[in-house]
Amino acid sequence: MSKVLIINASVRGAKSHSRNLTNLFKETWQSNHPGDLFTFREVGLHTIPHINESWIASAFIRPADRTEHNQKALTLSNELVRELKEHDIYVIGTPMYNWSIPSGLKAYIDQVMRINETWKFRSGEPDGDYVGLLKNKRLFILSSRGDTGYGENEKNGHMNFQTTYLKFMFGMMGVRDTLIITLDNEEFGGDLFENSKRLVYEKINRIA
Repeated sequence: MSKVLIINASVRGAKSHSRNLTNLFKETWQSNHPGDLFTFREVGLHTIPHINESWIASAFIRPADRTEHNQKALTLSNELVRELKEHDIYVIGTPMYNWSIPSGLKAYIDQVMRINETWKFRSGEPDGDYVGLLKNKRLFILSSRGDTGYGENEKNGHMNFQTTYLKFMFGMMGVRDTLIITLDNEEFGGDLFENSKRLVYEKINRIA
């Protein structure tokens, strides 16, 4: 039995294409793995607080030395980190906003990038050698985009700060098994977008 964490980042509800992708993934995965458990983490419709000075000060204090104030500042962060550690598979559904990710997803990543929790310096001191602490995890990135050509060596690849960023950040935390599935051409609509949806839905059905 695996535990699957689905993270939705869109600020749209029923009209969100990335939510449709995660819903399809969940339904398909569940039909093929009926014993697996699912958890949903909402970072688009529910606000994830940005880190602040108190958070930073608390995160870099040794756990044994944290005061009650420090512990309070890290309450949500601790919950989110524990959630990542307890799950085997991560599914991120995210649109591309201004060639990057929604601010709620960025706030989430800031909350879980925790020294000695999800990553560390190999020597224990700042040495530039980062070691990810999330082991044996799988990541599926389900993205939606208005345009196309954002893949490596494609015409808009240099403007892709969405999936490249997510793959890098989760890789820093130790997640190496990553699959990216993208739904493109929303801005164009019509048959072009419908064909993109058909191909992506078929791919999700195959891999899930």
